Amino acid sequence: MARWPHMSLALSFAAMLPVLHADAAAQRQLGARDAVSIEADGLWFKDLNGNGSLDIYEDWRAPTDARVDDLLGRMSLAQKAGLMVHPAHGMGEGGALAEDSEVRWPGSDTPQTLPGSAEILGRRYVRHVLTRTDEAPDVIATWNNNVQELAEGEPLGIPITISSDPRNHFRHTPAGYTVQAGEFSQWPEPIGLAATHDPELVRRFAEIASQEYRAVGIRTALHPMADLATEPRWGRIAGTFGEDAQMSAKMTAAYVRGFQGEGGLNPDSVITMTKHFPGGGPQLDGFDPHMEHGREQAYPGDNLAYHLIPFRAAIDAKTAQIMPYYGIPVGITPEPVGMAFSPEIITDLLRDDLGFDGVVCSDWGITSMMAWGVEDLSVEERHAKALDAGIDQFGGADDPSIIVGLVETGRITEARLDESVRRLLRDKFLIGLFEDPYVDASTAMDAVGNEQSIAAAEEAQRKSVVLLSNRGSADGMKLPLAQGLKLYIEEVTPEAAARYGDVVETPEEADIAILRVKTPFEPGEGFFASFIHEGNLAFEGAELERIRAVMHAKPTVVVAYLERPAVLTDIVADAAAVLGTFGAGDGAVLDVIFGEFPPSGKLPFELPRSMEAVEAQFEDVPYDSVDPLFPFGFGLTY
Repeated sequence: MARWPHMSLALSFAAMLPVLHADAAAQRQLGARDAVSIEADGLWFKDLNGNGSLDIYEDWRAPTDARVDDLLGRMSLAQKAGLMVHPAHGMGEGGALAEDSEVRWPGSDTPQTLPGSAEILGRRYVRHVLTRTDEAPDVIATWNNNVQELAEGEPLGIPITISSDPRNHFRHTPAGYTVQAGEFSQWPEPIGLAATHDPELVRRFAEIASQEYRAVGIRTALHPMADLATEPRWGRIAGTFGEDAQMSAKMTAAYVRGFQGEGGLNPDSVITMTKHFPGGGPQLDGFDPHMEHGREQAYPGDNLAYHLIPFRAAIDAKTAQIMPYYGIPVGITPEPVGMAFSPEIITDLLRDDLGFDGVVCSDWGITSMMAWGVEDLSVEERHAKALDAGIDQFGGADDPSIIVGLVETGRITEARLDESVRRLLRDKFLIGLFEDPYVDASTAMDAVGNEQSIAAAEEAQRKSVVLLSNRGSADGMKLPLAQGLKLYIEEVTPEAAARYGDVVETPEEADIAILRVKTPFEPGEGFFASFIHEGNLAFEGAELERIRAVMHAKPTVVVAYLERPAVLTDIVADAAAVLGTFGAGDGAVLDVIFGEFPPSGKLPFELPRSMEAVEAQFEDVPYDSVDPLFPFGFGLTY
């Protein structure tokens, strides 16, 4: 969408700027595909609004607040509203701009038109989008450049901020809160990083993940999760740093500093959106608020202050953005409404008490699907109530005309919108998007998932493995195992196991069995419930009998994936050894089993002895399981 007759000349000229100007240290790097460049005081700037003069918001030397004020004064009401929605957005083949498409959502028989880039980014002025693609890095980078070029050609040239859910781990949930790693380096889940009890390792992870994000154009991380895993049945524990508030605080702060850098945002930062304020861990009976049956958070131990500790640490580390959760905080606020609709949570607690002045972005779909406590309000009234509470941006929303309508009818003042838009613009200026939002697609493949990053991730996987039991077999077989044994395996790739021994078909043929198992859960009905594992944590019935049959036939090493605190009592009683993992490949696990890497992980939560003990716990209180099988921080070595 060129506005000038000599666009090709401007493109080549912008690429030469660092060479043409002698004072390279003073010259900010510029990247342009549509905007021409102008000179002032021997330096170069992008003429984003095409008026032929250097305006304050285009001057990278000016103070950030001055740039924000200048740009805000030039924006239309529609442009302001466009900044205040944050939808997911797709891409075309090979990283092309998205075309309009027809989708049929799960559970619905009515097709819906999903608007493409021309509508969302052009006519609606949306300037924050979430990508959930797991395409190759060069494709994501190409798409970034295409959406940035479209935005640069629009009035005022405000760049796009692209966000992502976590994508450097093992879990992949089509429901949307994690992304398949693909070619990105693959680390333990955050709960596995917590199992290392090493904040410096967490910071190193965040630095590497930040580099990979920036290489493809992703500039906002919709993480970390500062929630505490005080309710063991909750289905999102894998994304947390466990149940200990002090350890979670250290890990969260290291995570924020690794992604953003020291001292807040800068041009090398990826913005962190710490979630889910004021802590989503204490869900009533462990049910998640993506579903209506999980709409309440419970505080029977009167322990809200404990859950704020990691968020205080994130704010001290200067996290730029925070996301509240869906749930209704029972007994905490005078009105029983979801966090994003509560001024006591957003304004009084987060803004006034904790002193947070960054962006508050709602969780996805609060005005449509997860409007807990305000179901009787219209969509417009829900928007207004959230704005009154202090929300700056609506996650998952793609229709800014609703916000425009609230101003035009006098329900919300434009001055109220300006408060939020200032915060949103400030972050864009601080990370340098107005100067250079483009990335080099030709180098993205080398920058993402390179040899050094993969090696660091695999080392973290090994460090996260927890040895829970090593009682050995009747004939004295204990970890570490000798190599060269006959191995019966389940849920282990034969190629990985063959490095350590001879893989056989049945337990009867084996010297030892190695079983990888997952924490049990109760399958739910509906789209979100089918992906969020919650409910029962105990191995029982046919699954337990199957595992027991192997353990009784041959000495058995059980490797349990602890996405939640499984009840392992019956398995520990019969297994030769039991290990807990939190996102680790077969190679990392086998290295620990066969003595290539001594176990060093420590539990980030306690493991309960029974489901009766789980059900007796308070949702908001840590370490309150009666006589746990293994306490917080437990871990053996050999």
